Amino acid sequence: MSQQYQQRLGQHKDSEHPFAPFVRILGKGKTGSRSLTEAEAYQAMQMILNNEVEDIQLGAFLMLLRVKEESHQELTGFVRAVRDSITAPKINVDLDWSSYAGKKRQLPWYLLSCFLLAEKGHRLVMHGAAGHTIGRLYTEQVLKKLNIPIANNWQDVEEHLQQHQFAYLPLGGYCPTLQRIIDLRNSLGLRSPVHTLSRLINPLAAPYSMQSIFHPAYGDSHQQAALELGQANAAVFKGEGGEIERRPEASCIVKTVIDGVIAEELWPKMVEGRQSQPEKLDIQHLIAVWRGQANDNYGHQAIIGTTAIALRLMKKADCQMAALDLAEEYWRQRDLKRL
Repeated sequence: MSQQYQQRLGQHKDSEHPFAPFVRILGKGKTGSRSLTEAEAYQAMQMILNNEVEDIQLGAFLMLLRVKEESHQELTGFVRAVRDSITAPKINVDLDWSSYAGKKRQLPWYLLSCFLLAEKGHRLVMHGAAGHTIGRLYTEQVLKKLNIPIANNWQDVEEHLQQHQFAYLPLGGYCPTLQRIIDLRNSLGLRSPVHTLSRLINPLAAPYSMQSIFHPAYGDSHQQAALELGQANAAVFKGEGGEIERRPEASCIVKTVIDGVIAEELWPKMVEGRQSQPEKLDIQHLIAVWRGQANDNYGHQAIIGTTAIALRLMKKADCQMAALDLAEEYWRQRDLKRL
């Protein structure tokens, strides 16, 4: 045990640590525990971001939340605290896209959807985290293989948007504390609530926000939190592997906030039957499909379906069929030399 850690523990030897009440609220048994209020969640996250919490408290806090599952009030409070801790310049951006899951079974076709949108002038900022779960392929890794620059700061984001209408900023580039918590994944053995709340941050306050969830039960919480956070237009759905990507073989419920009003749409499956998984995630195949040198029905439908949901959210189409047709048009008109 380090001398510094011993000193910190000694400060609260005869009195309760200020963070202890938040752990107690969550962990006081079946009848005594409860969810945090939004104000309590805000204060707890402030203390975490200010490094005022012991590691043992942080681990207990995160796992108690994980077992209980975060309420939308907790998510709202957490995200407000994170937003208040971020100093970001005013950058004109249309669409916020979060990427925190990584891929395991299918290639990251969602990236090609992002490129289609960017080519048509929709300024898209993606933020995410990489490497926290063994055996997954992350956006940041793929972008490097595609020779697409990774932003290190907000200035890079602005430059990349000007050049490519697309920018990717790692979570550690604007909130290192949250990145450190996400990196605890392999120590704790479970994802923490940070994986959930990070999807809602929208650090540049884009008017449109896309989110994905692992489990359908989280959809309502994301939707309600987005509304309470003042996100006028948002879409959330269960994506492939937890990323924002349509699964063509499954119907998809997209929960939305449109002009501040909660709604949802059922998007029917695009193909019949379960599609086979590739033996390996070969980025060269992704590139070949973009360049028109290879065909992949699953990949094509995933790209079109994902792009269509984004277009529908951004009010570029007034119905699902029109959104799908427009996505196909984007695909036909893509710059084959982009990748």
